Amino acid sequence: MDAKTHARFGARARIIKALAHSTRLFIVDELSRGERCVCEVTEMVGADPSTVSKHLALLKSAGIVADDKRGAQVYYTLRAPCVLDFLSCIEAVVKANVAEQIGLVK
Repeated sequence: MDAKTHARFGARARIIKALAHSTRLFIVDELSRGERCVCEVTEMVGADPSTVSKHLALLKSAGIVADDKRGAQVYYTLRAPCVLDFLSCIEAVVKANVAEQIGLVK
């Protein structure tokens, strides 16, 4: 694999790693419904603000979300809504796996 290809796949891996946490997947799902302030996300997640801020910072660093500071509040939106297509694909794999598991049990 040449350096350019390695860099391209490395960039993809960083995005996938940013999504590889149940809380961050939940945040992305909530942001798919619209903009949220950190306080709303913190309440939805049920974690302390510093933990939620770290999750949001990681998603922002990966280019998945964008932030907008308004006074004392910071609002987040999905920067790349196409990530939802990826999550739909994952859901299809989960359903296929469950169907296969059920088929093996019968």
